[in-house]
Amino acid sequence: MPVEHNPRTEVLLGHWTNKDLDVLLRQAAGIRDVSDRIDLISRQYLGIPYGVGTLVGSSEVPEVLVINLEAVDCFTYLDYVEAMRLSASFDSFIENLTHVRYRSGIVTYETRKHFFSDWVGSNKIVDITEEVGGTSTKQVLKQLNVRSDGSRLLPGVPPVDRTIRSVSSTIASAVSAKLRTGDYIGIYADTEGLDVSHVGLIATGEDGVKLRHASSVQGRVVEEDFEGYVRRRPGFMVLRPQP
Repeated sequence: MPVEHNPRTEVLLGHWTNKDLDVLLRQAAGIRDVSDRIDLISRQYLGIPYGVGTLVGSSEVPEVLVINLEAVDCFTYLDYVEAMRLSASFDSFIENLTHVRYRSGIVTYETRKHFFSDWVGSNKIVDITEEVGGTSTKQVLKQLNVRSDGSRLLPGVPPVDRTIRSVSSTIASAVSAKLRTGDYIGIYADTEGLDVSHVGLIATGEDGVKLRHASSVQGRVVEEDFEGYVRRRPGFMVLRPQP
């Protein structure tokens, strides 16, 4: 059963308890290196089922602050990892999640960060796509949330004009050495109105550069070879969490 902290919050912890998460977050908070901290947190999710539509809220339905650790999609996975890496307790995780998922920490559908590029702009996340891609970086001005026919992808959410930078997948092997564990990756979307079609994070190790992500194809959080994954996609964005 959900644990309700207030009428606007719904918590499903899956196999964890509040105490389990307090222990994990205290351990993670003691790790000064951001990459190592994110690696510890994000690997706890490996194998967790992929879940569609776990958030509650729309232009017609009041928004609820959902914490669902039983099942995640690609974006909620990153939501939880980023909020956890900023937290030292379960209570602070809930507070940080409101700021990771919503502009100014205001829990409404309209203020939810629906797009990957919405994460850019604070001192906690920096877009390093151009740093990674160099002169091969592509730059496109997009009107997010507007289809080619002028209709909105997300009713009730205002369109926004935004410059989207991406690295071509054809040079992924040449630039992968610039990526760090914990870098957040967005797969560039050719589709009108979207910045990315999928998100995940980087995990580096002896086996090379991996994409750790919630996969709808495999039905759970997995690791895949990064270069192999992006080779079939048009390109990618890179956001780097800051200390």
